[in-house]
Amino acid sequence: MGLFLGLGIGGIVLLALSLLFDGVLESAFDGALGGLFDGWLSLPVVAGFVSMLGFTGAIVLGSTGLGAGAAAAAGAVAGTGAGWLTYRFSRALLRSGGPAAPTKDDLVGVAGTVVTSIPADGYGEVLLRLAGQPVKYAATAEAPLGRGAEVWVTAAPSSTSVSVRAVEH
Repeated sequence: MGLFLGLGIGGIVLLALSLLFDGVLESAFDGALGGLFDGWLSLPVVAGFVSMLGFTGAIVLGSTGLGAGAAAAAGAVAGTGAGWLTYRFSRALLRSGGPAAPTKDDLVGVAGTVVTSIPADGYGEVLLRLAGQPVKYAATAEAPLGRGAEVWVTAAPSSTSVSVRAVEH
């Protein structure tokens, strides 16, 4: 029974280590057998299998009159189920992904406010709301704009600067 409990505890330790080192086993076998092991040798999957094998084996061995072979077989079946569920759950999490990160092209047409005056021949700063978050950008304009002026973004020449025009009321 000590061996089975050791496997169960080792699986839990491996699961804790997977928080730090996930992807190590997958990268070690990258491309092995044409991607046959893709995702199946991740640390969470292996940890789920090993811990379920150990704990189920210990339960079967301690609560029934069956021998170590039957306990190992029952543990392997339970471990395979735990590994499969872990694999499916991790794939579902990877597929769910959030919305795409905003790009500079998403800035065109956004309204904002001038926070540092924009001279006719230089840069000032505007505060824009991008994906609900206030973000400050360097800004140019065709005509000088004072602090507090409402503006529209007409172009985004780089990821840190925009061209704006005043909003006419």
